[in-house]
Amino acid sequence: MRWRATVVAVAIVAALVRVPSPIVERLYAIRAYGLLQRLLTSASNVTSFALLDVLLGVVAVFWLGLGARDVKRFRLRAVLSIAGRTVVWSAALYLVFLLVWGLNYRRVRLIDALGVDAARVTPDAVQRAANFAVVRVNDLHDPAHAGGWPAADAIEPALSDAFAQAVDVVGRRPALVARPKRSALDWYFRRAGVAGMTDPFFLETLVAADLLPFERPFVIAHEWSHLAGLADEGEANFVGWLTCLRGSVGDRYSGWLFLYGELAGASGGPERSRLASMLADGPRDDLRAIRDRLTRHVNRRVAAAGWRVYDAYLKANRVEAGAASYDEVVRLVLGARFPSGRRPLDDP
Repeated sequence: MRWRATVVAVAIVAALVRVPSPIVERLYAIRAYGLLQRLLTSASNVTSFALLDVLLGVVAVFWLGLGARDVKRFRLRAVLSIAGRTVVWSAALYLVFLLVWGLNYRRVRLIDALGVDAARVTPDAVQRAANFAVVRVNDLHDPAHAGGWPAADAIEPALSDAFAQAVDVVGRRPALVARPKRSALDWYFRRAGVAGMTDPFFLETLVAADLLPFERPFVIAHEWSHLAGLADEGEANFVGWLTCLRGSVGDRYSGWLFLYGELAGASGGPERSRLASMLADGPRDDLRAIRDRLTRHVNRRVAAAGWRVYDAYLKANRVEAGAASYDEVVRLVLGARFPSGRRPLDDP
């Protein structure tokens, strides 16, 4: 009984105590996490199925089995036994989550490390960047589609090499890339509009099965950015975009199509309409195909509930912006400066 109380107490302390980010960076990120990430991703890359599915299945089977046993043995007291076990198991899983990946939420943020200049993030800057994004997607559409797309479960060498370059450019340590996998959670991904997920226990990359080929490179690069310890969604979007810029023509198209959507979303209604009118037929058709995919599969109630839960999860892990952190990619694209002194839109 004492060990159960200890597990719960340690989990509570770990959740509440604020360890300074430089200490987390020095003791966890630089030393422990890099080793853990390579070991776990190497192991999970061996299987074609998601190890997270196995973990969830095993936990569910044991929880239900032990709960049924409690009901048979204790009857009225079974509720207390099941509740106590749930608390202990949740605390244990939380501690494993923190050690394997969750402490990345407490690292020095990329938006601070790169010294984002807020004065550069202006409506005029957004407009200029959006105009440039339109030019890039128009130019890249035809060669990207003509070149074809990698298999959904393949690690594309060009994207992997580009990811290593992008992580180095922002001054972070390299990470081993994971093979894209489909998960048993795919039914939820589709209904909630989730494009992908990083498994925080086995450090594998899970990608929604209904993604269109030109969406996939950016989503994979985004999830790989989480493997590099970039827990913030906006920062993962940023490094995912930087990765795509250094990849194949299809990767570049995927990255710019994503950024066009972010910049158009950051613009006012009239400006958004003007940008849409500048798109060539090809990119316009691709954006329409993405909207149609989401319309077919997304359940608004499931999506809204999922985003509320995820927003609370991010805030609990000290991402103050919550789900709105996805939008921070625009600030990074416009205002960040790399250690080399170059700006994102100057590079490569």
